[in-house]
Amino acid sequence: MPGPLSRLKPLLQGAVRHRRVGVPALRGGSRIGAMKLWSLLGNSQKLDGGAMFGNAPRALWEKWSPPDAQNRIELACRALLAQPLNGKTVLFETGIGAFFEPRLRERYGVQEDRHVLLDSLAAAGFRHEDIDVVVLSHLHFDHAGGLLAPWREGAAPELLFPNATYVVGAEHWHRALQPHPRDRASFIPELQPLLEASGRLELVAGEHSEALGESVRFVFSDGHTPGLMLAEIVGPDGAEGRTHGGVVFCADLIPGRPWVHVPITMGYDRNAELLIDEKRAFLEDKLARDVRLFFTHDPGCALAQVTRDGKGRFGTAHELAELHAHPLAA
Repeated sequence: MPGPLSRLKPLLQGAVRHRRVGVPALRGGSRIGAMKLWSLLGNSQKLDGGAMFGNAPRALWEKWSPPDAQNRIELACRALLAQPLNGKTVLFETGIGAFFEPRLRERYGVQEDRHVLLDSLAAAGFRHEDIDVVVLSHLHFDHAGGLLAPWREGAAPELLFPNATYVVGAEHWHRALQPHPRDRASFIPELQPLLEASGRLELVAGEHSEALGESVRFVFSDGHTPGLMLAEIVGPDGAEGRTHGGVVFCADLIPGRPWVHVPITMGYDRNAELLIDEKRAFLEDKLARDVRLFFTHDPGCALAQVTRDGKGRFGTAHELAELHAHPLAA
């Protein structure tokens, strides 16, 4: 019987294709030195600090994330843009976006009514039509809502990124189609049919996808939600044939710097003990291979290096608040 960390090992099956059309993936990645990275802010949120820090007491977490009068903390919804990656312009996640109607926008603490990610793309010199691949760690609305156009009264939901292949983990896709009552409200019911109808959906069950080849390596985690897909932009080969360097999109396994502390979890996590075990194995691997962590929900930090002190506690160093045409190897 597999142990609790086996889900962090790449699955053995190959990538599953699902109604995808478009050009075949290029073989091999782009030159590492030529690749550039951008951190792109999307719409921000304010959510209850107690929910975001699970069973950690406020006396601890308020040192990291000072709450407002309603006990809410500031959260980013940050995407990562890489170009050229396997010869393509690739966006990792889309944030929460502006698809909520005003009542729900207020309920979920979304701070802006415009689609901030589209503004951030424009500031970096891109349009959503320029994106070739969108990689989604999972389909909760704060990670995939930015796929949709801003809310307009009486208008049906509209899918953005018309030239992109949407890359989603196969196991999580099935969870989204049949969610558990505990996380049903985290999904957007209209999104899955739109993705399926696009003809540009790729479901991934293994270490690599057809769209990105060997330039991006996937592992899977179950602690936050079943089949959460963690994408690592692969660095160059190091000792013993293991890749070294690179960047991993931490998604909700590690939403930001406070959650690098192994015991800290969210109230939204479906299995906190499993997540802790997964997180420890994940951080040990990234520390050994010097893979940088990219945070989606940390309002003050986009990228950081993993550290560990003399007592074995993980932390971060060389923190960067934003990336603009940042080389992968830097």
